[in-house]
Amino acid sequence: MMFFIEGQDTDLIDETEAQLSEDLGAKEATYGEAYDGDKSILEDTNLWVLIGFIAVIGLFVWQGVFKKLGTFLDGRAKTIQDQLDEARSLREEAQKLLADYQKRQREAETEAEGIIAQAKADAKTMQKDAKAKLEEQVARRTQAAHDRIARAEAQALADVRAQTADLAVDAAREIIKARTDGSAQKALLDRAIGDIRGKLN
Repeated sequence: MMFFIEGQDTDLIDETEAQLSEDLGAKEATYGEAYDGDKSILEDTNLWVLIGFIAVIGLFVWQGVFKKLGTFLDGRAKTIQDQLDEARSLREEAQKLLADYQKRQREAETEAEGIIAQAKADAKTMQKDAKAKLEEQVARRTQAAHDRIARAEAQALADVRAQTADLAVDAAREIIKARTDGSAQKALLDRAIGDIRGKLN
């Protein structure tokens, strides 16, 4: 595109006019329309489109559209950067929380293992204590049973001795009675009973 500025060389202007004339001739050949060579360059639609485009750009510059657009893009970039920073911060916080959770999980697993080990040790101790108590109880009951048996044996033996003594006394009484008179019999009987009871006891 070429812009015409006041004070340009006439050669450049002539050259530009020649170029425009060639362009117009090419258009006439393309569309098959008769082009009037006397028409002014101001009737060229391309020139008016160019002028309109330049006017719109100038209006944008005058109204500060590009500055506002730059400000908007800078604000948008800042918003995106803030969002990225926030996302990065959230990610770091999530990683920190994950590490803390994993640490707590490891601590909980270690504590659980300690509790299990302590429970096993307590169970073994309780088993040993229960076994010792059971053995002690069994020994106590066995001893009590032996004592009862011994007492029963002693009682049975005493009962047998007493019955034997009574039978011996009765037999001696009968024998003495048959062999002696009444007074001698009584004295002898009393002495025999005393001897027998003394020996049996």
